[in-house]
Amino acid sequence: MEVKRDILWRVYVSFIGIAVLSGIVLGKVFYIQRVQGAYWKSLSDSLHQKFIELDAERGTIYSEDSSMLSTSIPYFNIYVDFGADGLREKNGRRFTDNLDSLSLCLGHLFGDQSAAAYKKVLLQGYRRVDRYYELQSNVSFEKYQQLRNFPLVREGRNKSGFIAEVNNKRLNPFGLLANRTIGLARANAQNVGLERTYDTLLKGESGRRLVRYIAGGTYVPVEGYEIESQNGKDIITTLDVNIQDIAENALLKEMIANKAEHGTCIVMEVATGKIKAIANLGLQPDSSYWEDLNYSIRATEPGSTFKLATMLSLLEDKKIALTDRINLEGGTWKVAGRTVFDSEPHDNKEFTVKEAFELSSNVGMAKLAYSHYEGHPNEFISHLKKLRLDQPTGIDLVGEATPVVLHPGSRNWSATAIPWMAFGYSILISPLQTLTLYNAVANNGRMMKPYLVSAVQESGLTAKETEPVTLIDNICSETTLRQLKECLEGVCKDPEGTAHTLFQNSFYQVAGKTGTALVANGTRGYADHIYQSSFVGYFPAKHPKYTCIVVIKNHPFAKVYLGAKVAGPVFKELADKLMSVDPDLSQPPGLNKDSSRYYYAGYTRDIRQVQQTFDLAYTDSAAKNEWSRLYASGEGAVLNRELVSRQAVPDVKGMGLKDALYLLEGMDMKVAVRGSGRVKAQSLLPGSAYKKNETILIQLD
Repeated sequence: MEVKRDILWRVYVSFIGIAVLSGIVLGKVFYIQRVQGAYWKSLSDSLHQKFIELDAERGTIYSEDSSMLSTSIPYFNIYVDFGADGLREKNGRRFTDNLDSLSLCLGHLFGDQSAAAYKKVLLQGYRRVDRYYELQSNVSFEKYQQLRNFPLVREGRNKSGFIAEVNNKRLNPFGLLANRTIGLARANAQNVGLERTYDTLLKGESGRRLVRYIAGGTYVPVEGYEIESQNGKDIITTLDVNIQDIAENALLKEMIANKAEHGTCIVMEVATGKIKAIANLGLQPDSSYWEDLNYSIRATEPGSTFKLATMLSLLEDKKIALTDRINLEGGTWKVAGRTVFDSEPHDNKEFTVKEAFELSSNVGMAKLAYSHYEGHPNEFISHLKKLRLDQPTGIDLVGEATPVVLHPGSRNWSATAIPWMAFGYSILISPLQTLTLYNAVANNGRMMKPYLVSAVQESGLTAKETEPVTLIDNICSETTLRQLKECLEGVCKDPEGTAHTLFQNSFYQVAGKTGTALVANGTRGYADHIYQSSFVGYFPAKHPKYTCIVVIKNHPFAKVYLGAKVAGPVFKELADKLMSVDPDLSQPPGLNKDSSRYYYAGYTRDIRQVQQTFDLAYTDSAAKNEWSRLYASGEGAVLNRELVSRQAVPDVKGMGLKDALYLLEGMDMKVAVRGSGRVKAQSLLPGSAYKKNETILIQLD
């Protein structure tokens, strides 16, 4: 009996213990579900779900005429959720009914595998119930548009399981054209150029999307949990695609011919400071050229183009007159234990100051500066500071170099500092700073701040507009300015001028200065005889519209290195083409155009028919020529013949679009058209040679 009672007691105790433990477990379960349920559920979601950033669509960079210079192109990664409810309902009937036709369409669209291979891939994914199977990556927008209309896909994401993930890639449609200035928008490297300077405006504001992670480390977007991104703003630059193309090609041609190391060409609008073109080319390991660095804002010894600042100082301080005479010592002069050399020897006779400048005599500039500023060098340095040559221009580009201008008391100051600075040595400034100074002379003494962005747009509306900024109202007196212009014009037209031969047959007048500087080659110093060739000037000289600088660093021991022979031809080719395609350049500003001074060109029979229909009097000198031009002459109009050769680019200015297209395309040229009306300008110079299928841009107005 006692044994039985003992056993029962133990059973009861065990039962009670189990009951109590069960109660505790159930109570804890209830507590976790009802009291802590929200916390644990959120913790679980945080382990399997997260927000990812959605990049905003980056803004587009445009040229001044609205051509795209840098834009974002959407590419799509295509995924399939084989576990989508709509895809698997009714035992997957929707999937099986569309499988063959979908596979056929995919094979035809992508062409990377057959329809049978696509069918096999889709079946495998369906059987494994892959939730985020990557079908294709980097699909273009055009192909994505076609994909959306394919069987099954067109039924939408929930029924088809097809998911498209958008990625934007940055594209420069013009390739090499101003590539470094426009810049690069790169995912894993620092941006450069305008892409970097205006990054905060271009990139917009990122959005967020909730995603759920699944097996294999992939994730699926959660519908309804997305914060839209705000697209970036658009940038309107001052660049002119036509001028940029001319500058780039002219620079490239000369650099290839001379096997140069690198070079830059900048074109600035005189009145405003707008940069219309900025080309930068550097030699690559494979002997090709590319826009690798922005040489236009890198500081170097400018050489003889700096002599303009020396002349300005001397003339403004009334130390000299242009008619004063100076002995150039035959092109060699010793001062303070060092020797100044001219690039070419001269007759051992006296020259005027103006002639010394036109000859680009280092001896002449060094002797003048040394004799007038050696005892009080701060007078000379103060002029350089007033011209802002000791500070960056402030152009809207990150990375502009800080110039180096020596001053008394500085570590590198010596007895030869003044004479060497006088002809552009012992000083470091960028080509853009030199251009800004010459532009001020062209702009009647007003120095303009160079800039590259004229407006910021948001959704097609102008949000901010950049106005021209004046840095200095008058860089010097009117008398000094007139004398400087006289000297610069003399360089290009007087027999003594270093650029006289270059421009002697030009149909317009140029004012400018050549430069040839011996530059150091790292630790080897000047032993490799590397020269930097420069030319800077403005045109047309009397009513300038553009200022341009060309700076080219030649290869060691180059046979041709003088500024007039290397940089000058680039300037001339650019100026020739701009003067040819822009009729306003040859028309002095402020002169009213008489409407009677018309100018038309086209098919001779059509022009005659128009004149006769409206009973308009004219003198017909076209004879039986197929093409002709009608223009005002005296009190009447003259119809004259236009000779067209299939071996040269025809002159289509004044023609209607129909005639221009007929003539150019008939000569196997590709024609790009901008604007409406008659042809106002053309990118290829009339009479120049052309290649089959070469593109010519015609501007209508």
